[in-house]
Amino acid sequence: MKVALFSTQHFERPFFLQANKKFRHELFFHNEALHEETAPMAHGFPAVCAFVNDKLDAATLSALVAGGTRLVALRSAGYNNVDLPAADKLKITLMRVPAYAPAAIAEYAVALMLTLNRHIHQAYNRVREGNFDLNNLVGFNMSGKTVGIVGTGKIGTALAHIMKGFGCELLGYDVYHNPACIELGLRYTDLPTLLAQSDIISIHCPLTPETKHLVNEQTIQLMKPGTMLINTARGAIVDASAVIEALKKKDRLSYFGMDVYEEEGPLLFSDLSSTIIQDDVFERLTTLPNVVVTGHQAFLTREALTQIADISLGNISDFEAGSAKAENIIMTRK
Repeated sequence: MKVALFSTQHFERPFFLQANKKFRHELFFHNEALHEETAPMAHGFPAVCAFVNDKLDAATLSALVAGGTRLVALRSAGYNNVDLPAADKLKITLMRVPAYAPAAIAEYAVALMLTLNRHIHQAYNRVREGNFDLNNLVGFNMSGKTVGIVGTGKIGTALAHIMKGFGCELLGYDVYHNPACIELGLRYTDLPTLLAQSDIISIHCPLTPETKHLVNEQTIQLMKPGTMLINTARGAIVDASAVIEALKKKDRLSYFGMDVYEEEGPLLFSDLSSTIIQDDVFERLTTLPNVVVTGHQAFLTREALTQIADISLGNISDFEAGSAKAENIIMTRK
């Protein structure tokens, strides 16, 4: 099947080419993001492979369908960038990669925790300048601290395993109480209790209308003093402006690690080092010493990239054969 892949990066192409030795699709890579203006590039392609920063709104989906596209295969787990009612109306099939190397994202969340806790980002810059002063680099032992995990699916469960190994107490908030987490000793509770009792809060839930700005001015006030917040899920789950104000006050939130950002679309996967970034909220976050910001790279391991390519191309083959796996389908043609 002819497949147009949008928002492709150099680091992922070798993994798709390797996986395609088995599937034998016709792959056409585009650096451009998918949106209404670039959708005509997929004209004549029955399948499109999209990423998290592609804009799959009604106009884009309509243009794809008009060009003969019948399948949008997302190479991501989340699909908050898709207009689902429009896709349903247009009768286009949507598929995704429901889980890929969850340990990759869980391990990255821990990397952010340790970096913030032990001030590794600051120490690294000091030593590069010949400064071996240890003042203001005091951290804390992870052992014995309470870690609150918001969203205990596969990634949250992987994090629970890791933090259990650190000797942490585990709290969880999720509509589904995962037996694997309970077996680790994780105690489920409501969100206010988790916020009030956790020393570290790590977000691993999907972005939905219910979880947008789940962390906001009001919920931050429920946190205990000195709390660390980690977000490797979706940027819009956290109100970044509220986080900045809380960090400035220093009464509740003391550390923030973010690999995702609500307005990250124009920033993702681009070298903007010679430009002036116009997003004042983002720029303010990068100036704070108790904040670590990275550019949506928690998923970036060889294992994850291998699985993303294999499952994405497998979804396209399954669609072509009429045997798509139910767990990978978001919406199918009627």
